[in-house]
Order: sequence, then C-alpha cells, then structure tokens
Amino acid sequence: MSLSLDDVRKVAKLARLEMSEPDLARMQVQLSAILDYIDQLNQLNTDGVEPLAHPLPVQNVFRPDEPTPSLPVDAALQNAPSKVGDYFGVPAVFDTDEPVSH
Repeated sequence: MSLSLDDVRKVAKLARLEMSEPDLARMQVQLSAILDYIDQLNQLNTDGVEPLAHPLPVQNVFRPDEPTPSLPVDAALQNAPSKVGDYFGVPAVFDTDEPVSH
C-alpha cells in the first residue's frame, strides 16, 4: 500500500508535526514500507495459532495491591512550585495564566 504525500501530510498534521518536504518524502517511503509489511503479515494463515501477549513465559513481579496510608498533603506539596490551598497550582489551559486547582 503506497501512501501519497497528501496522506503523509495529513498524518503529520494529526500528530502535530511540522515536516519539511524532504522529510515528508522520506516518511512517505518509510510509512509505505511499514504498511506493505503489515499487509504481508495479514496474508499469513494464523488458524490454530493461539494468541499470546508475550513470547516468553512471564509472571507478575509486582507486589500485591493493598491499601496503604497516603502521603500527608503537606509532605506531598512541600516542593511544589505553586500551591493553591491543598492542591498543586498549575496554569489554566483556557483564557488566563493564573494558577488554578481543580
């Protein structure tokens, strides 16, 4: 499957990437090669092949998920660059640069 330059421009725009024309041309070749390989894999007969998440036998190495006491608010916020009450202060996303805590 060959992608057009317009397809690559659209993908770059969706990914919020600014790309030069030479980069777009290079990505066109590379993305087309990836899609061609996926097409090859889709042609394989996988009937009777059990799906797996990992090729090796693995076990969960995490500790049991048990409730524990939380960090006190003062300790959690002691190194925060900005605080608003008992919350981290962060710049608002819309219309203002004032810290808010929601």
